[in-house]
Amino acid sequence: MNVTVIGTGYVGLVTGACLADAGNNVFCLDVNAEKVAALNAGQIPIFEPGLEPIVRRNREAGRLKFSTDVAASVVHGELQLIAVNTPPGADGAADLQHVLTAAQAIGRHMKSWKVIATKSTVPVGTADKIREAVKKHTDLEFSVVSNPEFLKEGAAVEDFMRPDRVIIGADDARAVALLRQLYAPFQRNHERVMVMSVRSAELTKYAANAMLATRISFMNELANLAEALGADIEQVRRGIGSDPRIGYQFLYPGAGFGGSCLPKDVKALQKSAAEAGRPLRVLGAVAQVNDAQKHVLSEKIKMKFGKDLRGKTVAVWGLAFKANTDDMREAPSRTLIADLVEAGASVRGYDPAAGREARRLFVKNVEIVESAMAALEGADALAIVTEWQEFRSPDFAAIKARLKTPAIFDGRNLYDPAVLKSLGLEYYPIGRKT
Repeated sequence: MNVTVIGTGYVGLVTGACLADAGNNVFCLDVNAEKVAALNAGQIPIFEPGLEPIVRRNREAGRLKFSTDVAASVVHGELQLIAVNTPPGADGAADLQHVLTAAQAIGRHMKSWKVIATKSTVPVGTADKIREAVKKHTDLEFSVVSNPEFLKEGAAVEDFMRPDRVIIGADDARAVALLRQLYAPFQRNHERVMVMSVRSAELTKYAANAMLATRISFMNELANLAEALGADIEQVRRGIGSDPRIGYQFLYPGAGFGGSCLPKDVKALQKSAAEAGRPLRVLGAVAQVNDAQKHVLSEKIKMKFGKDLRGKTVAVWGLAFKANTDDMREAPSRTLIADLVEAGASVRGYDPAAGREARRLFVKNVEIVESAMAALEGADALAIVTEWQEFRSPDFAAIKARLKTPAIFDGRNLYDPAVLKSLGLEYYPIGRKT
């Protein structure tokens, strides 16, 4: 099948590469000429496990093309997948300018029937806006469908190749048939396609992310309560997770959630709900709890060393918002580092993938180093923000030898408090007895 993917961010690039790997001829369009040139030179702009060899393999096979040629991209694909950014506006609403610009371009250049599918996360009613935008430029027939993505950064390739579900929001049987054909190679074992109305599909993506965000914030509130009451949130987590109605996923307390999806989608859904006259009061609390949770580690550090941190150096392990990505959008590390610098501290940070992005974001009083142990040299304490695998079983004796004060502030509860106590380390996790 000839497929056009508009946008080469996380969603667009993974989608285009994986579809090409299934044998489709994929045309990836992006307006950023430098980015397109880099992709055509074999340079992957994001860190995503498994993505680079797929892109390389399919470029060499001629099934994957990157271009800035809008007209050619529209002519190429009977299926046009819109995967552009929908950043939050000042009021929290999703900014649809890139989506609608793509729709207008399709309308101007299409010469035959097209299926226009949104992979971008968009508010309910966006399909109607796309339809109107295209109609202004053509009298040809076309279909607009919602096909939201459910890709986790750090596991996006695996999620695409083995999806839990494929949501198709459409009222056109011909469009549904085309998308079923597209996703057939990814559901050999059992049927994963769910067909529903367009508006239901648009809401499903927001609802899924809002539910996940709610679980995280609720667990963070429980962790803070457990700490105040002398309980251990890890024991509580296992106790409630064993209930099959609850399960274990997204029950891990920490330093707050970040990234490009959950924070903005919570805000966008709140905005849509308010406009519909049905405000989601629970989501308001979810966002407030998350904002506060991002300050928990800095508060613990100040309780240990005092509010004035001048002359102190804090090592920070983990800068990306989660492991296996270099994405620092809304990352809890950014809030922690801002708090520490504001209190007068210097920060020495390390991340296996996000070092380059961190150097771009941080300048004053922040040094980004090339190894976890280098971050510890002469530091007064260690703060762990991201659960990278290499942090899970470190050399604790080496950590203790390098720190001026043997204090670890763990925003991901990676270690056993009893073990660290036996090694002579001061351990400050989230919601655990120490």
